[in-house]
Amino acid sequence: MLPRGASVTIGAPGKRRRGGGATSSHDEHQESQPGERGEKEPDIRFTLANERTFLAWNRTALALVVAGLGIVQLLPPFPRVPWGRHVLGVPLIALGAVVSVTAYLEWRRTQTALRRREPMPQSVLPRILVGTITGVAALSAVVLLVSAVR
Repeated sequence: MLPRGASVTIGAPGKRRRGGGATSSHDEHQESQPGERGEKEPDIRFTLANERTFLAWNRTALALVVAGLGIVQLLPPFPRVPWGRHVLGVPLIALGAVVSVTAYLEWRRTQTALRRREPMPQSVLPRILVGTITGVAALSAVVLLVSAVR
């Protein structure tokens, strides 16, 4: 335990850091030039938030791929619709791949905007997911109706 009023310095002995830790609003890397001219290292909190968003989209992509594989491999065949499992599963697998690649591209765009102190770009991923999942849901209804007709 430290005596009252004592502080701990991390880094070179005798060199006191300004600001606080990782959650401080002061970032010593503000003056570094990571890439092109006019870019500055963003606050670590925003960088980490951007990375968490990227990882969340990749979990979604992985879930879509697994759901598609599960439909194609584990779902029993639909009566009178032998192609039904593939029509439902393959778009989900493809959507998973698209979401993963798009998540990476959006991560890079957002990171660049953070470095340049520009407004955050709007994500296209929600629109891609809504459109494709709506299409797969409609296709599912058609496959089920065709398989139910005698």
